[in-house]
Amino acid sequence: MSVRPLFITIEGIDGAGKSTHLAAIQAQLTLAGARVRATREPGGTPLAEALREQVLRSAMDPLTEAMLVFAARRDHVLNVIRPALACGEVVLSDRFADASFAYQGGGRGVAWRQLEVLEDWACEGLRPGLTLWFDLDPAEAARRRARARAADRFEAEDVAFFERVRDGYARRQAADPGRFAVIDAGLSVDEVAAQVRQTLVDRGW
Repeated sequence: MSVRPLFITIEGIDGAGKSTHLAAIQAQLTLAGARVRATREPGGTPLAEALREQVLRSAMDPLTEAMLVFAARRDHVLNVIRPALACGEVVLSDRFADASFAYQGGGRGVAWRQLEVLEDWACEGLRPGLTLWFDLDPAEAARRRARARAADRFEAEDVAFFERVRDGYARRQAADPGRFAVIDAGLSVDEVAAQVRQTLVDRGW
């Protein structure tokens, strides 16, 4: 049996269906004996949630956006993620640093090296043990978003933006393939759920 990852992240472009499967993932981990701390980014602490609102609603230049997201992430790491891991909990986070490389790097064009420096400062070497990447064609994701909710500043971007975001995720996955499990989010809800369940079983859960 492989070593169980204690820090698990869920990634993907808006509309890929991550939120549909979060509760089931948490339930599977709990049934396997884990104490699960479910959280999200940007967010997870009062400060980070306040910064989230600014990032989602206020116009700003791409590097400012990246710096705010990483500031929120540092507060999250210091006050939620590391303490939970130190107590033996499994941390399940809806997004983490990969999202910044995808959205601010791929989508907005912030230099990869600048993001790597911010990641080093904010995370101090912390990386997930497993990342579930819900991969979906950006055009299909746009159709799903249009049916689901009013758009925030990111969700209102065009398909070309999300194609660049997807490319950003692919670049991160190519650099660390052992950490990523690629989930085909274009399948039915039940088929996606089956992929996720099997991935967790394969990783010891």
